[in-house]
Amino acid sequence: MIVSQDTTHKNGLAEGIGTVAAERDSIRFRMADYANLLKPRVMALVVFTALVGMMLAPVQVDPLKALIAIVCIAVGAGASGAINMWYDRDIDIAMERTKKRPIPAGKIEPDKALTFGVILAVASVAVMYMFVETRAAGLLAFTIFYYIFVYTIWLKRRTPQNIVIGGAAGAFPPMIGWVAATGEFTFASGILFAIIFLWTPPHTWALALFRRGDYEKVGVPMMPVVVGARKTKIQILLYTLLLTPVTLIPTLIGLSGIFYALAALALGTCLIRHAVCLLRDTDERRARGMFFFTILYLFLIFAALLLDKTIYFPLDRLIG
Repeated sequence: MIVSQDTTHKNGLAEGIGTVAAERDSIRFRMADYANLLKPRVMALVVFTALVGMMLAPVQVDPLKALIAIVCIAVGAGASGAINMWYDRDIDIAMERTKKRPIPAGKIEPDKALTFGVILAVASVAVMYMFVETRAAGLLAFTIFYYIFVYTIWLKRRTPQNIVIGGAAGAFPPMIGWVAATGEFTFASGILFAIIFLWTPPHTWALALFRRGDYEKVGVPMMPVVVGARKTKIQILLYTLLLTPVTLIPTLIGLSGIFYALAALALGTCLIRHAVCLLRDTDERRARGMFFFTILYLFLIFAALLLDKTIYFPLDRLIG
C-alpha cells in the first residue's frame, strides 16, 4: 500500500512537471509566432538604415532619446508587417513563399493579428511623439499609413508599379532617424530616402522573377507577370544604372568622404554586373542570386556610410 501511494505521488508529480513544461513551450511558441508576425528580417534592415540615418545627422543625439526612437521605428515597422499579413492572409495561404506565415499556418487568428498590429502602430507613434520628436512621429505615422493603405490595400493587387510607388514606405526609415535627431527634413535625408527608393524595384522584381508562379496563382500583377521576364530584367538594369550615381551624392554634398565613395562605386559596379548577367541569362538562379545580393548591397552601402562617418571621414578631415 505504501509503495502504491509513493508510485501514485511520483506519477502525479511527473504529470504536473510535464504540464508545466508543455505550457512553457506553448507560451514560447506563441511568442515566436507573434515575433514572426512582425517580419523580423525586414525589421532588422529597417532598424539598421534608421540608425545610420540618425548617426549621419549633424547633431549629437541623447543616447536614451536615440534608443527610444529606434525602438519606435522597429515597432512601427513590425506593426505594418502584422497588418499587412492580416490583409494578405487570403493570398499568403496560396503562395509557397508565405503559406507558413503565422496566420495562414493557423498559429494566430486574423483578428488577434490585426489588434496586435494596430496597438503596436498607435503605441510606436505615441511614444515617438511624447519622448522623441513631433515631426519624426508624424513621419512614422505617415510611413505606417502609406505601407498599409497605399501599398498593401490600394496598389499591390492593382498595378505592376505597386512596388515602385509603394516602395517609398520602405525608404522612409533613414529619414525618420535623421528627423528624430534634428527635427528637420533636409536634402541629405532625402538622398538616403532616394537610395532605398531606387534600390527597391531591382530587389523586389528579382524576387518576383523566381517566384513568378506564386504571383500568377494569386493574381498579384507583379512586373514579370504583366510584362514578362525580359522587360522586367531591362527595368531592373535601368533602375540599377540610376541607383549607382545617386549613391555617390552623399560624398558630393559633404555627407561622407572618399572611403564611402569608393565603397559605393565598387558595390554599384557589382550590382550592375549582376543586373547585366540577369538580362543575358535565362537561368532562374541568376534572379535568386540578384535578389540575395541586393540585400547584402543595401546593408553594405549603409554600413559604409556609417563607417565613413564614424572613422574615415573624421580622419580625412584631421589629415586635411
